[in-house]
Amino acid sequence: MCGVGEDVLQDLALLVGLTDEELVSRSLGGDTESFNQLIKRWEKPIYALAYRTIGREDDARDVVQETFLRAFRGLGGFRGQAKFSSWLYRITLNLCRDWIRRQRRTPVVLAPDGVDLVELAGEGEGVESLDDKVARKDLSEAVARAMKLLPEEQRAAIVLKEYHGLTFQEIAELLGCPLSTVKTRLYQGLTVLRKELERNGIQSAARMV
Repeated sequence: MCGVGEDVLQDLALLVGLTDEELVSRSLGGDTESFNQLIKRWEKPIYALAYRTIGREDDARDVVQETFLRAFRGLGGFRGQAKFSSWLYRITLNLCRDWIRRQRRTPVVLAPDGVDLVELAGEGEGVESLDDKVARKDLSEAVARAMKLLPEEQRAAIVLKEYHGLTFQEIAELLGCPLSTVKTRLYQGLTVLRKELERNGIQSAARMV
């Protein structure tokens, strides 16, 4: 029994060290544990993308489940021309768009979490006072309201670039549009965001956008 346990641990350790593409290849060969490793690796980023796009926890979890279900079913169609993560992001965004159209609701795009908000507000480092916490909460709500004003394309560009750290080229490939279009959408979206924050009297944050 101990020997079997050690073998399992060794196999899991091997999977952790493999690239996404290697795990995809093993999954296509019938290794279900390799696909489980892909889920473990990308579940949190995919949930973050879904939650920041539609802003509702339960629905974001449903999107995550459907994303990996569709990925598993469509794995044979993944040709490796883009990164596996970009392929997952595309599936997720399409599902989010379907949800938005189906529900006919305005999505709630959340402000960056924790330290991102502090940096955005131009706050200093150190212990956060009660006033700072209140200001940070107000800023988060203000950014969320401002983001809701943006068209879907601009919102997606900001979320992918500022929240998930994708490059302009990766976003262009993901959204299927020219590089210049991505830059324009990001610039226009950030401009609207900055003006809306200034209109609400949040000057320090607006200068950082």
